[in-house]
Amino acid sequence: MALQEEEFKEYAEKAKSLPPATKDADKLILYGLYKQATVGSVNTNRPGFFSPTERAKWDAWKAAEGKSKEEAMTEYIAKVKQLQQVEGAASTT
Repeated sequence: MALQEEEFKEYAEKAKSLPPATKDADKLILYGLYKQATVGSVNTNRPGFFSPTERAKWDAWKAAEGKSKEEAMTEYIAKVKQLQQVEGAASTT
């Protein structure tokens, strides 16, 4: 478990250096998985209509609800790896 947490922290740092061209949908998936791994299930009310960014982030977190901390960490790491591969493939073309 501690090993997975270390890897999770490592990939959380790597996620900060994803290219600006990373799709918002992918960023939201990462956000939801990160929140689920670090906080657990959604513990706030859904933001209002006039806060679209916060609302999208809340929805992404809600989508990850029900995953265990370990599942969320594993999926987060896999998603960052996938996005890094896409970035690498794009920079070689």
